[in-house]
Amino acid sequence: MTFTTRIKDEITKETNNSLENRIELLSYLKYTGIIEENKISLLIENASVARYIFKLLKINYNININLTIRTQKRFKLKKIFILSFTEKADIIKEEINNLTNNIINSSFEEMASFLKGVFLSCGSINDPSKSKYHLEYLIEDKDAAELINNLLLNLRFKSKVIRRDKGYMVYIKVSEEISDFIKLMGATNSLFYYEDIRIYRDHKNMVNRLNNCEQANIEKSMKTCKEQLENIKYLKDNDLLDLLDDKIKIVINYREKYPETTMSELANIISLETENPITKSGINHYFRKIKDLVNKNKKL
Repeated sequence: MTFTTRIKDEITKETNNSLENRIELLSYLKYTGIIEENKISLLIENASVARYIFKLLKINYNININLTIRTQKRFKLKKIFILSFTEKADIIKEEINNLTNNIINSSFEEMASFLKGVFLSCGSINDPSKSKYHLEYLIEDKDAAELINNLLLNLRFKSKVIRRDKGYMVYIKVSEEISDFIKLMGATNSLFYYEDIRIYRDHKNMVNRLNNCEQANIEKSMKTCKEQLENIKYLKDNDLLDLLDDKIKIVINYREKYPETTMSELANIISLETENPITKSGINHYFRKIKDLVNKNKKL
């Protein structure tokens, strides 16, 4: 079972008030239904969604519905649920049009119900444990895609629309917003699963970033130590040590004794063993003097 299927199964088990159910149904019919002059047909692959839509049609319109189940054997066994009806088709078509024209100015709950119905129709969310965070609606018509995007923007989601080979995709990439969307759909168990994975991934990424920073600091420290030792060698090879005072000579001796320590660690060691406190900035100041002397001598 995919993560999207899990969410849709959970949504179809939730009971809302009659108005929200009706909006879910009408938005689903708009984006999934094959709407003809006197007939509306639906081809549904998800059994839970098929049962849910059948139930909503009965509750809201009390109509006779023809149900056909076909078995598809391409690649893997799959059932297709076909719902069709003619009774009150004209009334339902009119209500779909009225809802579409007015939904952008409706309440928060009504817009959420509309988006829920469309999600059942053509929405999907990647499993956070297997791929990047991604929520999308795949929609054939540009105006319909723009409507979904505007509804999401009205509900403060940072969604975008892009052209695809077949239609348009309305999508959200931000993990926190996808979490909020799942919450909006009322899929509590799916939300807990998503948040568990997201927390784990965020923690793992944080650890990786800290390790990368630590490794970068180590490499930077090693490079600094190497440069300092090279400058010390240059001073010795060119008989320049006598130009330095005793405090700097002490630092030089300890750097050679502890060639891989950081300047902070070196300052602690010198302070402890000589009983003459020195700071990291003091160590850095002395090595700047050494570097200046080396550079000055090389220019001669």
